[in-house]
Amino acid sequence: MILFLLSYLAGALTIVSPCILPVLPFVFARADRPFVRNGFPLLVGMAVTFAGVATLAALGGGWAVRANEVGRWIALAVMAVLGLSLLVPAVGDRLMRPFVTVGSWLTDRAERSSGDEGDVRTSLLLGVATGLLWAPCAGPILGLILTGAALQGAGVGSTVLLLAYAAGAATSLGLALLAGGRVFRAMKGALGAGEWLRRGLGALVLVGVVAIGLGLDTGLLTRISAAATGRIEQTLLASAGQGAPVNRAPEDVSDLPVEGVMPPLRGATTWLNSPPLTTEQLRGKVVVVDFWTYSCINCLRSIPYVKAWAEKYRDQGLVVIGVHTPEFAFEKSEANVRRNVERLGVTYPVVMDNDFAIWRAFRNNYWPAHYFIDAQGRIRHHHFGEGDYAGSERVIQQLLREAGAQVEAGTVQVEAQGAAAPADFARIASPETYVGYGRAANFRSAGRFARDAVKDYVARPLSLNDWSLAGRWRVTEEHADLQAAGGRVAFRFRARDLHLVMGPGADGAMPRFRVRIDGQAPGNDAGMDVGAQGLGRIDGERLYQLVRQSGEVRERTFEIEFLDPGARVFAFTFG
Repeated sequence: MILFLLSYLAGALTIVSPCILPVLPFVFARADRPFVRNGFPLLVGMAVTFAGVATLAALGGGWAVRANEVGRWIALAVMAVLGLSLLVPAVGDRLMRPFVTVGSWLTDRAERSSGDEGDVRTSLLLGVATGLLWAPCAGPILGLILTGAALQGAGVGSTVLLLAYAAGAATSLGLALLAGGRVFRAMKGALGAGEWLRRGLGALVLVGVVAIGLGLDTGLLTRISAAATGRIEQTLLASAGQGAPVNRAPEDVSDLPVEGVMPPLRGATTWLNSPPLTTEQLRGKVVVVDFWTYSCINCLRSIPYVKAWAEKYRDQGLVVIGVHTPEFAFEKSEANVRRNVERLGVTYPVVMDNDFAIWRAFRNNYWPAHYFIDAQGRIRHHHFGEGDYAGSERVIQQLLREAGAQVEAGTVQVEAQGAAAPADFARIASPETYVGYGRAANFRSAGRFARDAVKDYVARPLSLNDWSLAGRWRVTEEHADLQAAGGRVAFRFRARDLHLVMGPGADGAMPRFRVRIDGQAPGNDAGMDVGAQGLGRIDGERLYQLVRQSGEVRERTFEIEFLDPGARVFAFTFG
Protein backbone atom coordinates (compact mmCIF):
# COMPACT_ATOMS: atom_id res chain seq x y z
CA MET A 1 0.00 0.00 0.00
CA ILE A 2 2.83 2.42 0.85
CA LEU A 3 4.58 1.76 -2.48
CA PHE A 4 1.23 2.23 -4.25
CA LEU A 5 0.72 5.64 -2.61
CA LEU A 6 4.31 6.69 -3.35
CA SER A 7 3.85 5.75 -7.00
CA TYR A 8 0.62 7.75 -7.18
CA LEU A 9 2.26 10.80 -5.57
CA ALA A 10 5.29 10.50 -7.86
CA GLY A 11 2.97 10.61 -10.85
CA ALA A 12 1.03 13.56 -9.46
CA LEU A 13 4.22 15.52 -8.76
CA THR A 14 5.55 15.00 -12.29
CA ILE A 15 3.52 18.02 -13.36
CA VAL A 16 5.66 20.40 -11.26
CA SER A 17 8.81 19.63 -13.27
CA PRO A 18 10.11 22.36 -15.60
CA CYS A 19 9.94 20.11 -18.64
CA ILE A 20 6.14 20.20 -18.53
CA LEU A 21 6.11 23.85 -19.58
CA PRO A 22 6.28 23.21 -23.37
CA VAL A 23 3.15 21.05 -23.13
CA LEU A 24 0.97 23.37 -21.07
CA PRO A 25 0.08 25.85 -23.85
CA PHE A 26 -1.47 23.03 -25.89
CA VAL A 27 -3.30 21.63 -22.85
CA PHE A 28 -4.77 24.97 -21.74
CA ALA A 29 -5.70 25.86 -25.30
CA ARG A 30 -8.27 23.04 -25.08
CA ALA A 31 -9.40 23.71 -21.50
CA ASP A 32 -12.52 25.57 -22.68
CA ARG A 33 -13.77 22.58 -24.69
CA PRO A 34 -16.07 19.77 -23.44
CA PHE A 35 -14.09 17.63 -21.01
CA VAL A 36 -15.62 14.27 -21.97
CA ARG A 37 -14.72 14.55 -25.65
CA ASN A 38 -11.47 16.46 -25.22
CA GLY A 39 -9.92 16.41 -21.73
CA PHE A 40 -10.76 12.79 -20.96
CA PRO A 41 -9.33 11.32 -24.20
CA LEU A 42 -6.23 13.44 -23.62
CA LEU A 43 -5.79 11.88 -20.17
CA VAL A 44 -6.29 8.39 -21.59
CA GLY A 45 -3.66 8.96 -24.25
CA MET A 46 -1.27 10.32 -21.66
CA ALA A 47 -1.78 7.33 -19.34
CA VAL A 48 -1.22 4.82 -22.15
CA THR A 49 2.00 6.60 -23.10
CA PHE A 50 3.21 6.58 -19.51
CA ALA A 51 2.47 2.85 -19.49
CA GLY A 52 4.82 2.35 -22.43
CA VAL A 53 7.63 4.33 -20.81
CA ALA A 54 7.07 2.48 -17.54
CA THR A 55 7.23 -0.89 -19.26
CA LEU A 56 10.63 -0.04 -20.71
CA ALA A 57 11.83 1.08 -17.27
CA ALA A 58 10.54 -2.07 -15.62
CA LEU A 59 12.31 -4.28 -18.15
CA GLY A 60 15.55 -2.44 -17.45
CA GLY A 61 15.05 -2.65 -13.70
CA GLY A 62 14.31 -6.35 -13.90
CA TRP A 63 17.99 -6.98 -14.56
CA ALA A 64 18.67 -6.20 -10.91
CA VAL A 65 16.67 -9.19 -9.76
CA ARG A 66 18.14 -11.71 -12.16
CA ALA A 67 21.64 -10.29 -11.80
CA ASN A 68 24.59 -12.58 -11.87
CA GLU A 69 28.02 -10.95 -11.59
CA VAL A 70 27.81 -9.49 -15.12
CA GLY A 71 24.14 -8.59 -14.88
CA ARG A 72 24.74 -6.89 -11.55
CA TRP A 73 27.13 -4.40 -13.16
CA ILE A 74 24.75 -3.84 -16.05
CA ALA A 75 21.97 -3.08 -13.57
CA LEU A 76 24.25 -0.69 -11.67
CA ALA A 77 25.09 1.09 -14.93
CA VAL A 78 21.38 1.53 -15.67
CA MET A 79 20.83 2.94 -12.19
CA ALA A 80 23.81 5.28 -12.56
CA VAL A 81 22.48 6.67 -15.86
CA LEU A 82 19.04 7.20 -14.33
CA GLY A 83 20.54 8.94 -11.30
CA LEU A 84 22.75 11.14 -13.47
CA SER A 85 19.76 12.12 -15.60
CA LEU A 86 18.02 13.36 -12.46
CA LEU A 87 21.06 15.23 -11.19
CA VAL A 88 21.99 16.82 -14.52
CA PRO A 89 18.91 17.82 -16.57
CA ALA A 90 20.95 17.97 -19.79
CA VAL A 91 21.69 14.26 -19.51
CA GLY A 92 18.00 13.50 -19.01
CA ASP A 93 17.08 15.65 -21.99
CA ARG A 94 19.57 13.83 -24.21
CA LEU A 95 18.45 10.42 -22.91
CA MET A 96 14.80 11.10 -23.67
CA ARG A 97 15.28 13.18 -26.84
CA PRO A 98 13.75 10.53 -29.16
CA PHE A 99 10.53 10.61 -27.15
CA VAL A 100 10.43 14.41 -27.25
CA THR A 101 10.95 14.44 -31.02
CA VAL A 102 8.07 12.06 -31.62
CA GLY A 103 5.92 13.94 -29.12
CA SER A 104 6.51 17.27 -30.85
CA TRP A 105 5.61 15.78 -34.23
CA LEU A 106 2.38 14.33 -32.83
CA THR A 107 1.50 17.63 -31.18
CA ASP A 108 1.89 19.55 -34.45
CA ARG A 109 -0.22 16.98 -36.26
CA ALA A 110 -2.92 17.08 -33.60
CA GLU A 111 -3.16 20.87 -33.71
CA ARG A 112 -3.40 20.91 -37.50
CA SER A 113 -6.30 18.43 -37.43
CA SER A 114 -8.23 19.95 -34.50
CA GLY A 115 -10.87 21.84 -36.43
CA ASP A 116 -13.71 20.03 -34.66
CA GLU A 117 -13.71 20.78 -30.94
CA GLY A 118 -15.35 17.44 -30.31
CA ASP A 119 -12.76 15.42 -32.20
CA VAL A 120 -11.95 12.59 -29.76
CA ARG A 121 -9.17 11.25 -31.95
CA THR A 122 -7.42 14.59 -31.98
CA SER A 123 -7.55 14.81 -28.18
CA LEU A 124 -6.31 11.25 -27.84
CA LEU A 125 -3.40 12.00 -30.17
CA LEU A 126 -2.61 15.12 -28.18
CA GLY A 127 -2.60 13.03 -25.00
CA VAL A 128 -0.05 10.65 -26.51
CA ALA A 129 2.08 13.61 -27.50
CA THR A 130 1.75 15.06 -24.02
CA GLY A 131 2.97 11.82 -22.48
CA LEU A 132 5.99 11.72 -24.77
CA LEU A 133 6.85 15.35 -24.12
CA TRP A 134 6.78 14.60 -20.40
CA ALA A 135 9.27 11.79 -20.87
CA PRO A 136 12.40 13.82 -20.03
CA CYS A 137 11.14 14.34 -16.46
CA ALA A 138 8.92 11.30 -16.05
CA GLY A 139 11.34 8.80 -17.56
CA PRO A 140 14.18 8.86 -14.99
CA ILE A 141 11.92 9.13 -11.91
CA LEU A 142 9.59 6.46 -13.21
CA GLY A 143 12.54 4.29 -14.15
CA LEU A 144 13.83 4.42 -10.58
CA ILE A 145 10.41 3.60 -9.12
CA LEU A 146 9.93 0.65 -11.44
CA THR A 147 13.51 -0.55 -10.92
CA GLY A 148 12.70 -0.86 -7.23
CA ALA A 149 9.38 -2.49 -8.01
CA ALA A 150 11.08 -4.92 -10.38
CA LEU A 151 12.95 -6.39 -7.40
CA GLN A 152 9.61 -7.97 -6.56
CA GLY A 153 9.39 -9.40 -10.04
CA ALA A 154 7.34 -8.51 -13.08
CA GLY A 155 3.70 -9.26 -12.51
CA VAL A 156 0.42 -7.90 -11.21
CA GLY A 157 2.17 -5.89 -8.50
CA SER A 158 4.26 -3.95 -10.99
CA THR A 159 1.18 -3.35 -13.15
CA VAL A 160 -0.70 -1.91 -10.16
CA LEU A 161 2.21 0.44 -9.42
CA LEU A 162 2.27 1.50 -13.05
CA LEU A 163 -1.45 2.25 -12.98
CA ALA A 164 -1.01 4.20 -9.74
CA TYR A 165 1.69 6.33 -11.35
CA ALA A 166 -0.41 6.98 -14.44
CA ALA A 167 -3.44 7.83 -12.27
CA GLY A 168 -1.39 10.36 -10.30
CA ALA A 169 -0.17 12.05 -13.47
CA ALA A 170 -3.68 12.03 -14.95
CA THR A 171 -5.07 13.58 -11.75
CA SER A 172 -2.62 16.47 -11.94
CA LEU A 173 -3.33 17.12 -15.59
CA GLY A 174 -7.08 16.79 -15.00
CA LEU A 175 -6.92 19.46 -12.33
CA ALA A 176 -4.96 21.65 -14.70
CA LEU A 177 -7.61 21.26 -17.38
CA LEU A 178 -10.49 21.94 -15.01
CA ALA A 179 -8.94 24.83 -13.10
CA GLY A 180 -7.01 26.32 -16.00
CA GLY A 181 -4.85 29.32 -15.32
CA ARG A 182 -5.04 29.15 -11.51
CA VAL A 183 -3.30 25.78 -11.44
CA PHE A 184 -0.79 26.95 -14.04
CA ARG A 185 0.23 29.93 -11.89
CA ALA A 186 0.53 27.74 -8.78
CA MET A 187 2.68 25.27 -10.68
CA LYS A 188 5.16 27.97 -11.64
CA GLY A 189 5.81 28.68 -7.98
CA ALA A 190 6.63 25.04 -7.31
CA LEU A 191 9.00 24.49 -10.18
CA GLY A 192 12.13 25.58 -8.30
CA ALA A 193 11.50 23.24 -5.38
CA GLY A 194 10.67 20.41 -7.74
CA GLU A 195 13.94 20.84 -9.58
CA TRP A 196 15.98 20.74 -6.35
CA LEU A 197 14.07 17.65 -5.23
CA ARG A 198 14.83 16.01 -8.57
CA ARG A 199 18.56 16.77 -8.25
CA GLY A 200 18.69 15.59 -4.64
CA LEU A 201 17.13 12.26 -5.62
CA GLY A 202 19.67 11.89 -8.40
CA ALA A 203 22.56 12.48 -5.98
CA LEU A 204 21.20 9.88 -3.55
CA VAL A 205 20.86 7.32 -6.35
CA LEU A 206 24.48 7.84 -7.41
CA VAL A 207 25.66 7.46 -3.79
CA GLY A 208 23.73 4.20 -3.61
CA VAL A 209 25.29 2.94 -6.84
CA VAL A 210 28.78 3.66 -5.49
CA ALA A 211 27.99 1.90 -2.20
CA ILE A 212 26.71 -1.20 -4.00
CA GLY A 213 29.65 -1.17 -6.40
CA LEU A 214 32.09 -1.13 -3.47
CA GLY A 215 30.39 -4.14 -1.91
CA LEU A 216 28.89 -2.24 1.03
CA ASP A 217 25.51 -3.81 0.39
CA THR A 218 26.13 -7.36 1.67
CA GLY A 219 22.99 -9.34 0.95
CA LEU A 220 21.14 -6.27 -0.37
CA LEU A 221 18.91 -7.98 -2.92
CA THR A 222 17.94 -10.67 -0.44
CA ARG A 223 16.95 -8.13 2.20
CA ILE A 224 15.05 -5.95 -0.27
CA SER A 225 13.03 -8.91 -1.52
CA ALA A 226 12.31 -9.82 2.01
CA ALA A 227 11.14 -6.32 2.95
CA ALA A 228 8.98 -6.03 -0.21
CA THR A 229 6.98 -9.04 0.91
CA GLY A 230 6.65 -7.91 4.55
CA ARG A 231 9.43 -10.21 5.47
CA ILE A 232 10.05 -10.28 9.25
CA GLU A 233 10.35 -13.72 10.71
CA GLN A 234 7.35 -14.28 12.98
CA THR A 235 8.94 -15.41 16.23
CA LEU A 236 5.65 -15.47 18.09
CA LEU A 237 3.52 -16.26 15.06
CA ALA A 238 1.66 -19.19 16.56
CA SER A 239 1.11 -17.47 19.88
CA ALA A 240 -2.49 -16.72 20.76
CA GLY A 241 -3.46 -13.07 20.62
CA GLN A 242 -0.62 -11.93 18.35
CA GLY A 243 -2.94 -11.16 15.45
CA ALA A 244 -1.00 -13.29 12.95
CA PRO A 245 -3.13 -14.85 10.17
CA VAL A 246 -2.36 -18.46 11.08
CA ASN A 247 -5.62 -19.75 9.52
CA ARG A 248 -6.38 -22.83 11.60
CA ALA A 249 -8.07 -25.72 9.81
CA PRO A 250 -11.86 -25.97 10.31
CA GLU A 251 -13.25 -28.78 12.41
CA ASP A 252 -15.11 -30.07 9.38
CA VAL A 253 -12.64 -30.42 6.50
CA SER A 254 -15.07 -32.17 4.16
CA ASP A 255 -15.88 -28.97 2.26
CA LEU A 256 -12.65 -27.03 2.01
CA PRO A 257 -12.87 -23.95 -0.23
CA VAL A 258 -10.82 -23.49 -3.39
CA GLU A 259 -8.32 -20.68 -2.70
CA GLY A 260 -6.73 -20.65 -6.13
CA VAL A 261 -4.61 -22.69 -8.51
CA MET A 262 -1.12 -23.86 -7.64
CA PRO A 263 1.34 -21.49 -9.35
CA PRO A 264 4.16 -22.95 -11.47
CA LEU A 265 7.43 -23.73 -9.71
CA ARG A 266 9.47 -21.63 -12.12
CA GLY A 267 12.45 -19.48 -11.23
CA ALA A 268 14.09 -22.00 -8.90
CA THR A 269 17.84 -21.83 -8.38
CA THR A 270 18.51 -25.49 -7.56
CA TRP A 271 16.56 -28.64 -6.71
CA LEU A 272 17.79 -30.95 -3.95
CA ASN A 273 16.67 -34.56 -3.32
CA SER A 274 14.76 -34.54 -6.61
CA PRO A 275 14.92 -33.51 -10.25
CA PRO A 276 12.92 -30.35 -11.02
CA LEU A 277 9.18 -30.85 -10.60
CA THR A 278 6.41 -29.12 -12.54
CA THR A 279 2.75 -28.59 -11.78
CA GLU A 280 1.92 -30.92 -14.68
CA GLN A 281 4.00 -33.72 -13.15
CA LEU A 282 2.29 -33.18 -9.79
CA ARG A 283 -1.25 -33.39 -11.17
CA GLY A 284 -3.01 -36.33 -9.53
CA LYS A 285 -0.91 -35.96 -6.36
CA VAL A 286 -1.76 -34.17 -3.14
CA VAL A 287 0.97 -31.59 -2.55
CA VAL A 288 2.15 -29.75 0.56
CA VAL A 289 4.35 -26.75 -0.22
CA ASP A 290 6.40 -25.67 2.82
CA PHE A 291 8.14 -22.27 2.67
CA TRP A 292 11.10 -22.34 5.04
CA THR A 293 14.70 -21.31 5.56
CA TYR A 294 17.19 -23.26 7.61
CA SER A 295 18.10 -20.60 10.20
CA CYS A 296 14.45 -19.76 10.96
CA ILE A 297 13.55 -21.07 14.42
CA ASN A 298 9.83 -21.23 13.58
CA CYS A 299 10.67 -23.34 10.53
CA LEU A 300 12.93 -25.65 12.53
CA ARG A 301 10.11 -26.31 14.99
CA SER A 302 7.65 -27.20 12.22
CA ILE A 303 9.97 -29.37 10.12
CA PRO A 304 9.59 -32.53 12.29
CA TYR A 305 5.86 -32.53 11.50
CA VAL A 306 6.41 -31.90 7.80
CA LYS A 307 8.92 -34.76 7.71
CA ALA A 308 6.46 -37.03 9.50
CA TRP A 309 3.69 -36.20 7.02
CA ALA A 310 5.98 -36.85 4.05
CA GLU A 311 6.94 -40.26 5.44
CA LYS A 312 3.48 -41.36 6.58
CA TYR A 313 1.51 -40.44 3.45
CA ARG A 314 4.09 -40.98 0.70
CA ASP A 315 2.53 -44.25 -0.45
CA GLN A 316 -0.97 -42.71 -0.42
CA GLY A 317 0.03 -40.06 -2.98
CA LEU A 318 1.38 -37.13 -0.93
CA VAL A 319 4.29 -35.07 -2.26
CA VAL A 320 5.95 -32.57 0.08
CA ILE A 321 8.05 -29.80 -1.46
CA GLY A 322 10.20 -27.59 0.74
CA VAL A 323 10.68 -24.16 -0.84
CA HIS A 324 13.83 -22.77 0.74
CA THR A 325 13.58 -18.98 0.50
CA PRO A 326 16.54 -17.29 2.24
CA GLU A 327 16.47 -14.55 4.85
CA PHE A 328 20.24 -14.02 5.12
CA ALA A 329 22.77 -13.92 2.30
CA PHE A 330 24.56 -17.08 3.54
CA GLU A 331 21.32 -19.04 3.08
CA LYS A 332 21.64 -18.56 -0.68
CA SER A 333 24.67 -20.86 -0.75
CA GLU A 334 23.84 -24.26 -2.24
CA ALA A 335 26.55 -25.90 -0.13
CA ASN A 336 25.08 -24.42 3.07
CA VAL A 337 21.53 -25.45 2.20
CA ARG A 338 22.59 -28.94 1.12
CA ARG A 339 24.57 -29.41 4.35
CA ASN A 340 21.64 -28.34 6.52
CA VAL A 341 19.09 -30.38 4.59
CA GLU A 342 21.21 -33.41 5.41
CA ARG A 343 21.74 -32.30 9.03
CA LEU A 344 18.00 -31.91 9.55
CA GLY A 345 17.21 -35.25 7.92
CA VAL A 346 15.03 -33.74 5.19
CA THR A 347 14.62 -36.29 2.40
CA TYR A 348 11.67 -34.85 0.46
CA PRO A 349 12.29 -32.49 -2.52
CA VAL A 350 13.73 -29.08 -1.62
CA VAL A 351 13.84 -26.24 -4.13
CA MET A 352 16.13 -23.25 -3.55
CA ASP A 353 14.14 -20.08 -4.23
CA ASN A 354 16.99 -17.55 -3.97
CA ASP A 355 15.28 -14.96 -6.19
CA PHE A 356 11.92 -15.28 -4.38
CA ALA A 357 10.25 -16.30 -7.65
CA ILE A 358 8.12 -19.06 -6.11
CA TRP A 359 7.54 -16.98 -2.96
CA ARG A 360 6.07 -14.20 -5.12
CA ALA A 361 4.08 -16.63 -7.25
CA PHE A 362 2.29 -17.85 -4.11
CA ARG A 363 2.09 -14.26 -2.80
CA ASN A 364 3.56 -15.56 0.40
CA ASN A 365 4.67 -13.39 3.33
CA TYR A 366 5.68 -15.79 6.09
CA TRP A 367 8.13 -18.42 7.33
CA PRO A 368 7.00 -21.10 7.76
CA ALA A 369 3.99 -21.17 5.44
CA HIS A 370 2.21 -24.35 4.35
CA TYR A 371 0.00 -24.58 1.26
CA PHE A 372 -2.18 -27.67 0.76
CA ILE A 373 -2.97 -28.54 -2.87
CA ASP A 374 -5.42 -31.18 -4.07
CA ALA A 375 -4.96 -33.70 -6.88
CA GLN A 376 -6.50 -31.25 -9.36
CA GLY A 377 -3.82 -28.66 -8.65
CA ARG A 378 -6.04 -26.38 -6.55
CA ILE A 379 -4.98 -24.71 -3.29
CA ARG A 380 -7.51 -25.82 -0.69
CA HIS A 381 -5.96 -24.60 2.56
CA HIS A 382 -2.99 -22.64 3.91
CA HIS A 383 -1.43 -22.17 7.31
CA PHE A 384 1.11 -19.57 8.41
CA GLY A 385 3.56 -20.08 11.25
CA GLU A 386 3.78 -22.84 13.80
CA GLY A 387 0.98 -24.81 15.36
CA ASP A 388 -2.29 -26.50 14.37
CA TYR A 389 -0.36 -29.54 13.14
CA ALA A 390 -3.28 -31.88 13.79
CA GLY A 391 -5.60 -29.62 11.80
CA SER A 392 -3.15 -29.48 8.91
CA GLU A 393 -2.84 -33.24 8.91
CA ARG A 394 -6.63 -33.62 8.80
CA VAL A 395 -6.58 -31.43 5.68
CA ILE A 396 -3.98 -33.73 4.10
CA GLN A 397 -6.10 -36.77 4.93
CA GLN A 398 -9.21 -35.20 3.40
CA LEU A 399 -7.43 -34.26 0.16
CA LEU A 400 -6.01 -37.77 -0.12
CA ARG A 401 -9.49 -39.27 0.36
CA GLU A 402 -10.84 -36.98 -2.36
CA ALA A 403 -8.09 -38.35 -4.63
CA GLY A 404 -9.25 -41.92 -3.91
CA ALA A 405 -6.65 -42.97 -1.34
CA GLN A 406 -7.46 -45.10 1.71
CA VAL A 407 -6.38 -43.10 4.73
CA GLU A 408 -6.74 -44.09 8.36
CA ALA A 409 -7.73 -41.62 11.07
CA GLY A 410 -5.22 -40.40 13.62
CA THR A 411 -2.35 -37.96 13.44
CA VAL A 412 1.41 -38.24 13.81
CA GLN A 413 3.01 -37.93 17.24
CA VAL A 414 6.26 -35.95 17.20
CA GLU A 415 8.74 -35.60 20.04
CA ALA A 416 11.22 -33.07 18.74
CA GLN A 417 14.46 -32.29 20.55
CA GLY A 418 16.75 -29.29 20.79
CA ALA A 419 15.84 -26.24 18.75
CA ALA A 420 13.04 -28.17 17.05
CA ALA A 421 11.18 -28.69 20.35
CA PRO A 422 7.93 -26.69 20.68
CA ALA A 423 8.35 -23.20 22.08
CA ASP A 424 7.06 -22.14 25.49
CA PHE A 425 5.06 -19.25 24.05
CA ALA A 426 3.30 -18.45 27.32
CA ARG A 427 6.58 -17.37 28.91
CA ILE A 428 8.32 -15.61 26.01
CA ALA A 429 8.80 -11.91 26.67
CA SER A 430 11.67 -11.23 24.24
CA PRO A 431 11.31 -10.59 20.49
CA GLU A 432 13.45 -11.68 17.58
CA THR A 433 16.29 -9.16 17.45
CA TYR A 434 18.66 -8.46 14.57
CA VAL A 435 22.30 -7.50 15.08
CA GLY A 436 22.99 -5.82 11.72
CA TYR A 437 22.21 -2.12 11.68
CA GLY A 438 19.61 -2.57 8.91
CA ARG A 439 17.01 -3.95 11.35
CA ALA A 440 18.60 -3.60 14.78
CA ALA A 441 16.58 -2.41 17.78
CA ASN A 442 17.34 -1.80 21.47
CA PHE A 443 21.11 -1.54 20.94
CA ARG A 444 22.71 -0.11 24.10
CA SER A 445 26.50 -0.02 23.67
CA ALA A 446 28.10 3.37 24.18
CA GLY A 447 27.73 5.46 21.02
CA ARG A 448 25.97 4.52 17.81
CA PHE A 449 26.86 1.91 15.22
CA ALA A 450 29.88 2.72 13.10
CA ARG A 451 28.23 1.47 9.94
CA ASP A 452 30.48 -0.82 7.89
CA ALA A 453 33.53 0.43 9.79
CA VAL A 454 35.66 -1.14 12.54
CA LYS A 455 34.98 0.25 16.02
CA ASP A 456 35.77 -0.62 19.62
CA TYR A 457 32.44 -1.01 21.44
CA VAL A 458 31.88 -0.69 25.18
CA ALA A 459 29.05 -2.52 26.94
CA ARG A 460 26.49 -0.81 29.17
CA PRO A 461 23.98 -2.07 31.78
CA LEU A 462 20.95 -3.62 30.12
CA SER A 463 17.22 -3.57 30.75
CA LEU A 464 14.85 -6.27 29.46
CA ASN A 465 15.33 -6.86 25.70
CA ASP A 466 18.34 -4.54 25.45
CA TRP A 467 21.55 -5.87 23.95
CA SER A 468 25.12 -4.66 23.53
CA LEU A 469 28.47 -5.30 21.87
CA ALA A 470 31.85 -5.16 23.56
CA GLY A 471 35.20 -5.40 21.82
CA ARG A 472 36.34 -4.70 18.29
CA TRP A 473 33.56 -5.23 15.71
CA ARG A 474 32.59 -4.23 12.20
CA VAL A 475 28.80 -3.94 12.01
CA THR A 476 27.23 -4.34 8.56
CA GLU A 477 23.61 -3.99 7.53
CA GLU A 478 23.04 -7.72 8.04
CA HIS A 479 25.46 -8.85 10.75
CA ALA A 480 28.39 -7.98 13.04
CA ASP A 481 31.92 -9.22 12.23
CA LEU A 482 34.31 -9.75 15.14
CA GLN A 483 37.76 -8.29 14.41
CA ALA A 484 39.71 -9.45 17.47
CA ALA A 485 39.45 -12.23 20.06
CA GLY A 486 37.59 -11.38 23.24
CA GLY A 487 34.60 -9.67 21.67
CA ARG A 488 31.29 -10.13 23.49
CA VAL A 489 27.55 -9.86 22.81
CA ALA A 490 25.12 -9.53 25.72
CA PHE A 491 21.30 -9.69 25.84
CA ARG A 492 18.87 -9.19 28.73
CA PHE A 493 16.04 -11.64 27.96
CA ARG A 494 13.12 -13.59 29.36
CA ALA A 495 12.29 -16.87 27.62
CA ARG A 496 12.98 -20.56 28.09
CA ASP A 497 15.23 -20.80 25.03
CA LEU A 498 17.73 -18.41 23.50
CA HIS A 499 19.07 -18.98 19.98
CA LEU A 500 21.67 -17.05 18.05
CA VAL A 501 22.22 -17.18 14.29
CA MET A 502 25.99 -17.19 13.76
CA GLY A 503 28.61 -18.14 11.23
CA PRO A 504 32.40 -18.19 10.77
CA GLY A 505 34.28 -15.39 9.08
CA ALA A 506 35.50 -15.28 5.51
CA ASP A 507 38.61 -17.35 6.29
CA GLY A 508 36.48 -20.38 7.14
CA ALA A 509 37.97 -20.88 10.61
CA MET A 510 35.68 -22.17 13.36
CA PRO A 511 35.80 -19.65 16.22
CA ARG A 512 35.41 -20.91 19.80
CA PHE A 513 33.03 -19.23 22.21
CA ARG A 514 31.99 -19.26 25.86
CA VAL A 515 28.43 -18.63 27.09
CA ARG A 516 27.51 -17.23 30.51
CA ILE A 517 24.11 -16.67 32.11
CA ASP A 518 24.08 -14.02 34.83
CA GLY A 519 27.88 -14.24 34.82
CA GLN A 520 27.99 -18.02 35.41
CA ALA A 521 28.44 -21.11 33.26
CA PRO A 522 24.99 -22.30 32.08
CA GLY A 523 25.17 -25.78 33.66
CA ASN A 524 21.75 -27.42 33.33
CA ASP A 525 20.48 -24.40 31.38
CA ALA A 526 22.87 -25.03 28.47
CA GLY A 527 21.35 -25.34 25.01
CA MET A 528 22.06 -28.18 22.61
CA ASP A 529 24.98 -26.35 20.93
CA VAL A 530 26.93 -25.57 24.10
CA GLY A 531 28.35 -27.61 26.98
CA ALA A 532 27.56 -27.23 30.67
CA GLN A 533 30.67 -25.08 31.06
CA GLY A 534 29.40 -22.81 28.30
CA LEU A 535 31.99 -23.78 25.71
CA GLY A 536 31.17 -24.26 22.05
CA ARG A 537 32.42 -23.69 18.50
CA ILE A 538 30.92 -22.15 15.38
CA ASP A 539 30.97 -24.94 12.80
CA GLY A 540 28.93 -23.27 10.08
CA GLU A 541 26.38 -20.57 9.27
CA ARG A 542 23.23 -21.62 11.09
CA LEU A 543 21.06 -21.16 14.18
CA TYR A 544 22.65 -22.22 17.48
CA GLN A 545 20.63 -23.06 20.59
CA LEU A 546 22.67 -21.61 23.46
CA VAL A 547 20.17 -21.57 26.36
CA ARG A 548 17.45 -24.04 27.35
CA GLN A 549 16.37 -23.16 30.90
CA SER A 550 15.54 -26.25 32.92
CA GLY A 551 13.83 -24.52 35.82
CA GLU A 552 11.97 -21.28 36.38
CA VAL A 553 11.85 -18.99 33.38
CA ARG A 554 12.79 -15.52 34.53
CA GLU A 555 14.66 -12.45 33.36
CA ARG A 556 18.32 -13.28 32.79
CA THR A 557 21.43 -11.74 31.26
CA PHE A 558 23.01 -13.77 28.48
CA GLU A 559 26.57 -13.14 27.33
CA ILE A 560 28.64 -14.86 24.68
CA GLU A 561 32.39 -14.27 24.51
CA PHE A 562 34.31 -15.26 21.39
CA LEU A 563 37.72 -16.74 22.12
CA ASP A 564 38.85 -16.37 18.51
CA PRO A 565 38.34 -13.61 15.92
CA GLY A 566 36.23 -14.08 12.80
CA ALA A 567 32.76 -14.78 14.25
CA ARG A 568 29.72 -13.35 12.49
CA VAL A 569 26.55 -12.72 14.50
CA PHE A 570 23.19 -12.19 12.79
CA ALA A 571 20.10 -12.45 15.00
CA PHE A 572 18.64 -13.61 18.32
CA THR A 573 15.46 -15.69 18.48
CA PHE A 574 13.64 -17.14 21.48
CA GLY A 575 11.45 -20.08 22.37
